[in-house]
Amino acid sequence: MTDSAQNDAVLLTTDHGAIRILTVHRPDKLNALNLATLDALHRAFDAAAADPAVRVVILTGSGPKAFVAGADIAEMHALTPVEGRDFSLRGQRMMRRIERMPKPVIAMVNGFALGGGLELAMSCHLRIASDTAKVGQPEINLGLIPGFGGTQRLLRLAGRAATLELCLAGAPIDAARALHLGIVNRVVPAAELESHVMAFAEQLANAAPLAMRGILDCIAVGGECGIEEGLEYESAQFGLMFATDDMREGTTAFLERRKPAFNGR
Repeated sequence: MTDSAQNDAVLLTTDHGAIRILTVHRPDKLNALNLATLDALHRAFDAAAADPAVRVVILTGSGPKAFVAGADIAEMHALTPVEGRDFSLRGQRMMRRIERMPKPVIAMVNGFALGGGLELAMSCHLRIASDTAKVGQPEINLGLIPGFGGTQRLLRLAGRAATLELCLAGAPIDAARALHLGIVNRVVPAAELESHVMAFAEQLANAAPLAMRGILDCIAVGGECGIEEGLEYESAQFGLMFATDDMREGTTAFLERRKPAFNGR
């Protein structure tokens, strides 16, 4: 695939070989999530999942200040209770789509990831942040609670004590503390963020795609079930790998002391 770009009113799509970069593009609103953005993201991840040429997705935000600074407060302000619940469910469905992607999704956290922005980042498989980024769940300051899965994913990533602190106090934390709590995987200097993420994405794009999908599936299932069910699922996925060309190529390449060339079959 050659490098290409496609622009949407609220979302930019750029392909670099097997890597697709999705950029939330509302810089005048610090990339806040409104209904149009939620829907555009859902469509974009559906398209990336269905495109065999795409092996890795990077998600980021426009401009130097924000990944996504939260949900669009102006749009939320007038919602009724029923509309508020529907808005929450819509966001949760989109983020669940990302979480269950069969291809790795890296959040490139280039600035503020607050409220819905942190929820969006946490729905990705991996999070790499600049050293100037700040994350948090400040909804309590608006008389709200996290509505796009923040209480649940933060609990699973950072534990009960940290989740209670971030959600009840509503204050953002810096990238170094987010790394310490396990909310992000890596923190790199802001000037090196894009090159670091692209290099990591290239590494993943060259890995065996069917095995990668099996790993993503096993970890997703294992995080939502008991250990015995998770182990059984892992064994089933492990066995399926023996029916793939990629497994034969990988083991043959190892025995022949060369680099494998995986084709996703």
